[in-house]
Amino acid sequence: MTQVRKPYPSDVSDEEWSLVVPYLVLMREDAEQRRHDLRELFNGLRYVIRYGIAWRAMPNDLPPWSAVYQQSRRWMEAGCFEALASDLRAVLRMASGRKAEPTAAILDSRTLRSTPESGPRAGYDGAKRKKGSKLHMAVDTFGHLLALHVTPANRDDRAEVGRLAAAIQEVTDESVELAYVDQGYTGQKPAEAARAHGIALEVVKLPEAKRGFVLLPRRWVVERSFAWATRCRRLVKDYERYASTLASLHVVAFACFMLRSAAILAHDA
Repeated sequence: MTQVRKPYPSDVSDEEWSLVVPYLVLMREDAEQRRHDLRELFNGLRYVIRYGIAWRAMPNDLPPWSAVYQQSRRWMEAGCFEALASDLRAVLRMASGRKAEPTAAILDSRTLRSTPESGPRAGYDGAKRKKGSKLHMAVDTFGHLLALHVTPANRDDRAEVGRLAAAIQEVTDESVELAYVDQGYTGQKPAEAARAHGIALEVVKLPEAKRGFVLLPRRWVVERSFAWATRCRRLVKDYERYASTLASLHVVAFACFMLRSAAILAHDA
């Protein structure tokens, strides 16, 4: 039974919970391992991501940190949030009058500074002058997550095009035909890597007479998605011991962003 407590801003709403709970039930309600309320465990995970606390700093009115951590690992390893993100993306696209699967994507990367936990696997990004990890991400034209993975920050963006393209086609049933990228992806090798998976790269270039900030067509969408991620303090730097955990927490965050949008649609319907 859910404990009566004062809610946190990060708590899942009733509308959101009705949409997400089918993806999070991995065992029967009467299973011996289910000693804590599933909704409260999910609230604990959302609290960690939103406010950037250490697992052991879990508030006392939420389930014990060990229970939240263990259940979160089970969800991540089972691919629950990838499935949720995929279905929500299709729902939101159809609600906007688009096809369920996109034909275009936008690719980019974001460098996160390392911390003592992630330092041993960090690299140095000379362009950004940061030591840390690089998040390579693909979104659709609405900014909804398609695919992502993490590498050391010194990894060249162009070398990751093939991996991203393969992941995009896997989650969209090979519907994507075009990907917009910035000038960091120019060259024959990234174009060939994308073409091998049936995707044509289109480089969006800066105007030659650029003065100050310029909003690039299509390219701004992925930058907005990165900005969404910065609302979550846990994702502002690389606080994770493993790159896979950093990637998984980003998937959870983007799934929660889409979950909120879908819950608003369901409420207004």
